[in-house]
Amino acid sequence: MTDTPFAPRADKATIETGTQLSPKFDTDGLIPAIVTDADSGEVLMLGYMNSEALARTIETGEAWYWSRSRQEFWKKGGTSGQIQKVVEMRTDCDQDAILIKVRVEGNGATCHVGYRSCFYRTVELGHAASRQTALETVETRVYNPADVYGKK
Repeated sequence: MTDTPFAPRADKATIETGTQLSPKFDTDGLIPAIVTDADSGEVLMLGYMNSEALARTIETGEAWYWSRSRQEFWKKGGTSGQIQKVVEMRTDCDQDAILIKVRVEGNGATCHVGYRSCFYRTVELGHAASRQTALETVETRVYNPADVYGKK
């Protein structure tokens, strides 16, 4: 895929109230994608998409991302079977973020470390932030990552 289906960036009024998708990618060519469960609304993860990943997601109805660490396309669930089927996509008012509502296939988990959501820990509040700020795991693992991805 070489062309993208996106309109060029236009004036503020057109971006904010128009009918054409015209995403604003950052200086690295990425746009953040917030992923939620289509039924419960639970936030599952935050990923990043470049133009190609966004276009692939729109075209296939399955979530694609750009891996910043591996510098490659990544189809969510390609290895694990936890494919994210897109139910709905939205963009915010200035089109610099994407919201994707999904249903997750396989065991229903999203996080590569075994949890349903990547947001499985809480941050201790009420005191000065420091290197020792505590995290508390508040979810139960859905699967053992070694069983899915092998030992690394």
